[in-house]
Amino acid sequence: MAIKIITDSTSDIAFDRQEELGIKIVSLSVRFGDKEYVDGVDLTKPQFFQMLRESAELPTTAQVNPERFEKIFAESVQNGDEVIGIFISSKLSGTYQSAVIAKQMLGAENIHLIDSLSVSFGLALLVYEMIKLRDAGKSAPEICSAVKELKKRQKFYAIIDTLKYLKMGGRLSASSAFIGSMLHIKPIIAIENGEIKAFDKKKGHKAAAQRIAEMMEQEKPDSAYRVFFGDSDAQQFINLLKDAVESVADISDSETVALGSVVGTHGGPGCVGISYIAQEHS
Repeated sequence: MAIKIITDSTSDIAFDRQEELGIKIVSLSVRFGDKEYVDGVDLTKPQFFQMLRESAELPTTAQVNPERFEKIFAESVQNGDEVIGIFISSKLSGTYQSAVIAKQMLGAENIHLIDSLSVSFGLALLVYEMIKLRDAGKSAPEICSAVKELKKRQKFYAIIDTLKYLKMGGRLSASSAFIGSMLHIKPIIAIENGEIKAFDKKKGHKAAAQRIAEMMEQEKPDSAYRVFFGDSDAQQFINLLKDAVESVADISDSETVALGSVVGTHGGPGCVGISYIAQEHS
């Protein structure tokens, strides 16, 4: 009996790594106008950001439906495998709820579902920890229990490069976006209890990166866990963030993922971020 780990495309783990990692990635979809694309399949990340830059309107994203999950889960259940599914925060998408409905439709006991309360490189961090635990011979209940505990200590920060896409999505007034752009203001967001929160704002990427480094000094990363970075077509900016945090924390094990369409739709190109597991309080 094997353990099958399933996540969704908002984890931003590259599709071509599925076999190597022994996982399955289920795609959400993104729609520009009247044309729909399967995230990561019909549309690569560079293609998405090129289309986003040229689009007069924000694309829309759609969750995975229960029928799709039911089919995927059924294949593993019929093989007698244990399924562990971990998905984008239920407060950001209905994908997790679709997985719950699919489990109920099948009535199977060997399907374990986790609401990551995260997204993108934060979700990827949890997926990789699940892979490590699976490969160490842990059972499905043990893996789920460990990941649920890790979620409590997980930190997630990101820097938004341009306010344009927040304005397009109605999350910011046009006047605020104009003033912010003129002043080179870079908002910093955090994920708290599965929701995206405004955390701070700084003038320029370097100051914003230093602010995140300050937080890492306070909430020291646990070196037992890999640190995950993410960027949306922003190589120059991600290096600024890495330099800032590496000056205050020993980051010997890290991974960088390219942000995809779900986070990219709202944050736009130029976003960078970090997720890590903070040390336990003594």
